[in-house]
Amino acid sequence: MRKSITMLLSLMFVTSALLTACGGNNNNAGNNGEAAATNGGTAATNAPATEEPANTEPFEMTIRHTQVGADKQKRLAILEDVVGKVQEEVPGLTFKLDGVDSDVNRKEKLRGEMAAGNPPEIFDLFGSPDSKIYAKEGKLLDLTPILEELGIKDKFSNLDPFTYEGKIYGLPIGGSGEGFFYNKEYYASKGWKAPATFAELEQQLADIKADGKVPLAGASKAGWVPLMLANHLWSRYAGPDVTAKFATGEAKWSDPNVVKGFAKYKEWVDKGYFKKGELGFEYAEYTTQFTSGEAILMYDGTWKSSVFKAGQSGEGLIGKVGFFNIPAVDGGVGDQTALMRDVNNGYGFSASAGEDERQLAAVKSFIKNMYNEEMQLRGLVEDGVLPAMKLDQAVLDANITDDLMKEIVAVLNNSASSFPAFDSLVQADVTTEISNIQIQKLIGGQTTPEKMGEELQKVQEEANAAVE
Repeated sequence: MRKSITMLLSLMFVTSALLTACGGNNNNAGNNGEAAATNGGTAATNAPATEEPANTEPFEMTIRHTQVGADKQKRLAILEDVVGKVQEEVPGLTFKLDGVDSDVNRKEKLRGEMAAGNPPEIFDLFGSPDSKIYAKEGKLLDLTPILEELGIKDKFSNLDPFTYEGKIYGLPIGGSGEGFFYNKEYYASKGWKAPATFAELEQQLADIKADGKVPLAGASKAGWVPLMLANHLWSRYAGPDVTAKFATGEAKWSDPNVVKGFAKYKEWVDKGYFKKGELGFEYAEYTTQFTSGEAILMYDGTWKSSVFKAGQSGEGLIGKVGFFNIPAVDGGVGDQTALMRDVNNGYGFSASAGEDERQLAAVKSFIKNMYNEEMQLRGLVEDGVLPAMKLDQAVLDANITDDLMKEIVAVLNNSASSFPAFDSLVQADVTTEISNIQIQKLIGGQTTPEKMGEELQKVQEEANAAVE
């Protein structure tokens, strides 16, 4: 029996009552002390109570964000509005916004700053495993008491990626799922619908290629882009929980079913289903291939739906884009409806911010103004980011008016389970090996699916041994 939209949203957001305004207690530094009451006397004879004047000395804090590029302007606008509110509430505060590419921030800048002990006060933070590593090292501010003070500790759908030893060290910006965006206008011209079987999908890819079009957008200069699809393929063949078993030794990268996933990706490369020269293309080109009509399908995250809105790069395709999950593969293991879902991108806060009263007030104000119903809905409506917080069912129904987002929700609704992306489950050295070396070698014909599995397993075993 088909699950209703209510079932979906209870699954995704664990439906709750509307978020109550958590901004009523704006306890900025310098404003939370009250004059001591006088002893005895009448109201007429007591001296009037006075408050400690707020400290208005100028001070600066940095926010490292990854909302860079034309297609992230809506998300940046939301951040800028939050920044404006916080600066109004915290006397003397000026925020410096530091925009950095997501991959560069995670793998280079933030890693180096953490090692040196000088990260920004607020920064884009990857949940698992990064937040747990930095929390263990004492680099992150424990947000648990702040969330309790603001009354929003239980308002999030999933904080597991940012939780270490029962304490919360980061907050997800929003949620996402991954699947195929497809050109509905082209599909209609062929009399096609979204494929119901894997064989049907492969036949469509072959027919698109024969029609002189690019079946799949491709841009593999950054390894995480092709690994979105590759990750889903090996999870279809070997099961949605297989990647979680690599770090425990319960499964291996060299297992036959995992290798089948690598092999299928390589087969599609060899058949010319991706744009030629993909190893030289950045992620922005990936999007352009699809929005220009050159490529008919694009495997990406649900966040990409923001591109198909007025004023964005894909506005010419408004009403012409659909979304579907990878169909079941023959002989696949486990739940074949499983969708890759994530709440792993968020904000973290330097532990040092908790040592300064005014910086701590700024952190509290930032969390209060960023994590509330208004901003969660803006992320959904304006930027296509699924809420990370529990929102009322009626509010969600009223705000999901975009046809593409409705289709995305329907696909999520039909997925019985989900699994996180590989880089939230394996160690950093393994992520580097597959993202910076192995996937490019596979695409470029410099390795085989079997050899790729063997090489990854060597690195995995070394990483596993290092934590034993």
